[in-house]
Amino acid sequence: MPEETELIGGPEKRAIRIVAHDPAWPTRFAAERARIVQALGATARRVDHIGSTAVPGLAAKPIIDIDLSVPDPGDEPSYLPALERAGYHLRVRQPGHRMVRSAALDVHVHVCGEGSDWERRHLLFRDWLRRDAADRAAYAALKRELAERDWADMNAYAEAKGGLIAEITVRAEEWAQAVGWSPRVG
Repeated sequence: MPEETELIGGPEKRAIRIVAHDPAWPTRFAAERARIVQALGATARRVDHIGSTAVPGLAAKPIIDIDLSVPDPGDEPSYLPALERAGYHLRVRQPGHRMVRSAALDVHVHVCGEGSDWERRHLLFRDWLRRDAADRAAYAALKRELAERDWADMNAYAEAKGGLIAEITVRAEEWAQAVGWSPRVG
């Protein structure tokens, strides 16, 4: 984990559980999206379903990942109090990124800058996995394998996926250039 990462509450040990794709996940995302938009109004420039729960057929931790794009994630007073009133709690603070989550720990909202590399990378990875069955299967297999291990911190599990994510991202970038992919409003 980068040194400039602040984990609010420190490292935490949590069981990593991978489950089959749940067709109810998009509905859950839609409810969370509405909650975020109601709390932030126009400050929420984009609210997208990202991560494995956004990819039909992909096994995942049953945690809805959301990408929330705002004008400046460093300007916490412009969005964080409203998200906290809506029931989210700050967990991660990094340059250009914040992560808040639900009290039940089943929704992670990644706050990033509108038009940022963070926004683009996560949307591209999602869109690529939605279309490429081989990379989707490889990613699912790795996640299942890693979930069998004992992790001192959930972030260590996430970091262990980095090598495969980097390989998949190379293929996704090649595809994006070949077809002219760009993030669409989601």
